Amino acid sequence: MMKNAYLVKLTGLILGKNAKYSWVLSLFLALCFNAFLASVIYGATGEAMTRTTAYAVGILVLVTVSLSCYLFVVIFQPERF
Repeated sequence: MMKNAYLVKLTGLILGKNAKYSWVLSLFLALCFNAFLASVIYGATGEAMTRTTAYAVGILVLVTVSLSCYLFVVIFQPERF
């Protein structure tokens, strides 16, 4: 029973039911994805790119994709804003 309550609470947090902590979870997931993305970029370029540069490129890709999604929503659903 305790596991189910924990899973329901975690699912509500992930889906944004609790607005107080949703941005924290979003930031955490973005940083985790950036760690994965940076290692892929670093592995693909070999020694041509430093690890710091790979993390910077990963953050740049995340910001670009996020802005693209936001602008897509703003253009096609302007009544929400």
